[in-house]
Amino acid sequence: MELIPVFQIGWLNGWTLVCLLYLMYGAFLLTFPKDVRASLFYYDRSRWSTKQRVYYIMGKISVLVFLVLVIFSPLRTGTSVFIPGIILFALGLFGFIIALSNFKNMLPNQPASDGLYRISRHPQVLMLFISGVGICFAIGSWIALLILIISKFIGHFRSLAEEVACLEQYGDSYQSYMKRVPRYFLFF
Repeated sequence: MELIPVFQIGWLNGWTLVCLLYLMYGAFLLTFPKDVRASLFYYDRSRWSTKQRVYYIMGKISVLVFLVLVIFSPLRTGTSVFIPGIILFALGLFGFIIALSNFKNMLPNQPASDGLYRISRHPQVLMLFISGVGICFAIGSWIALLILIISKFIGHFRSLAEEVACLEQYGDSYQSYMKRVPRYFLFF
């Protein structure tokens, strides 16, 4: 792995993994009922504090920087970190699709709490992070990994805001869910 990868335009760059992830995500979303798809993206942000809005914008910017870095970085196919990177990417992508499937099958007016949602309140976030780590290994970049970690740290504040919105929407059922299930798998 190197600190900053060599930037170039090519067919075997990190963009291929990003495109695969988004193509599978988009194709899977097409199978969602319209109301479930809406609940995945649209929740009440009207009560967010200025601090939460700033973190949200900073998170979007850090993800954009990460994506630009990945898109123009070649895959390091001949290195020892490429195969572990592809394995992590695939595990994260597979877990992400499972988490989406669990979300798709949630009961109306109830928080998602089956499948991967039994072990994490934010399995989609966790699985996308694992995929992102895999991409960082596949392109062999420490700076991409650092930006990803910063992005997920900032994204943590979005997760907190989403939990407040879920508490308002689902009430006691979400409160008891929060007591049973950790935020990010084994911790928090």
